[in-house]
Amino acid sequence: MPEPRQRPLLPRFPYHSLAGVVAPTDEPCVCCGQERGWVYTGPVYGAEAPDEGICPYCIAFGKAAERYGATFNDLIDGEVPGEAAREILERTPGIPAWQSPRWLTHCGDGAEFLKPAGAGELAHFPDAVETLRRECTGWGWLPERVEEYLGALDADGPPTAYLFRCRVCDTRLAYSDFT
Repeated sequence: MPEPRQRPLLPRFPYHSLAGVVAPTDEPCVCCGQERGWVYTGPVYGAEAPDEGICPYCIAFGKAAERYGATFNDLIDGEVPGEAAREILERTPGIPAWQSPRWLTHCGDGAEFLKPAGAGELAHFPDAVETLRRECTGWGWLPERVEEYLGALDADGPPTAYLFRCRVCDTRLAYSDFT
């Protein structure tokens, strides 16, 4: 039996953990033409951008954004410095969300996306649960409905929460969506 293929280390993304957006592949990247061992599987925004086949290295180095006029994130929810905004939009993988994803911010910077999360995962992060509770209350929901909704969150299906970590103060944040 052949040994499993050794894949190169993935590039480090300061704003993304890579949870749910990369997969192993033996195909060459559609952007750089190199076989990097990994392919990005998340969203790509841009009329000229391919829907699939971009390696994470072309995202990290900005090559895919430059070549295709693409972004990988669509909306930053808050104010961040211009360079941080460009890093999040053009050189950071996107979030595989049910609806239009949004990038959370805290302490004047973009937060780091950790993973989709359900009620069980969120139980370890009361600060993130509180941001979700405020979000639901802002929708005009009664407290009983809010708690029912929070208990129904599922990492693998709607409704889903998207867990972030502030890169400055380590606070956990989240938002949620459902179809």
